[in-house]
Amino acid sequence: MSTAEAATLQRVVDTGRYPLTEPDSPARRRLVEQARRELAESGCTVLRDFVRAELHEELRAECAGLAPRAHFDVETVNVYNIAVDDDLPADHPGRIPFRRGNAFVPRDRIPPEALVSLLYGDATFRTFLAECFELPRLHELADPLSALVLNVVEPGMEHPWHFDTNEFTVSMLTQGASDGGEFEYCPGIRTARDEHFDDVRDVLEGNGERLVHRLPLRPGDLQLFKGRFSLHRVSPVAGATARHSAIFAYSERPGVVGSVARTRQLFGRVLPEHLDAERRVRGDELLD
Repeated sequence: MSTAEAATLQRVVDTGRYPLTEPDSPARRRLVEQARRELAESGCTVLRDFVRAELHEELRAECAGLAPRAHFDVETVNVYNIAVDDDLPADHPGRIPFRRGNAFVPRDRIPPEALVSLLYGDATFRTFLAECFELPRLHELADPLSALVLNVVEPGMEHPWHFDTNEFTVSMLTQGASDGGEFEYCPGIRTARDEHFDDVRDVLEGNGERLVHRLPLRPGDLQLFKGRFSLHRVSPVAGATARHSAIFAYSERPGVVGSVARTRQLFGRVLPEHLDAERRVRGDELLD
């Protein structure tokens, strides 16, 4: 670890609680073990006040200042982010539409000196995440837009029920909504071999309360989440304050770039990198 990396972590992260710069310390080993255990049990773990408390307002203000740079486009989607197909059975959960109103600030509009940028690009932070997810290594996403984004949910909007394309997600709340905007999820509702359409439909139709977990989050909390197999959403935001969260995208292999269709859907534009990487390799045959 370079001196610059150590300085970044020491400035941004509460290294007293989260000793990322001490790879052989018992405290760090316990931290990784706890994260692995919670991810195995519920697909989610939260590191409370991961960012130093004295930086919470700076974190909020930086990201709030970036929010107007988001691409806003309300659209009708389904839980699998695929087109509703007339060939789907009548009771298929993919037939249930939702209004997706959240917006994304892409990486190329987030300054490199922003706190979330400094954290995203830190190699020691990335190594720690890989250990928590029990992976040999993680790479920054090669995608110039979706590698690091700010998810903006304005009052009256929501990020509806969906599954993630990646098996794991790293995110951080930077500003909570004044009302609503709860993170809700259904851990392990599907597997790589079984979509469990009946359970998914129950949740979407409001009959699956037994499957839904609600997770209170605060600005500066780091959330590690296995969203490929866990249905999840941000509930409708009300009140006067928008909900902002940074999403740190990593991959197990280098060079990963998002598809043209999905990139245009999220950001309203594509770059040459997306056109060059039109073909995306998938590790399973799940929808989305």
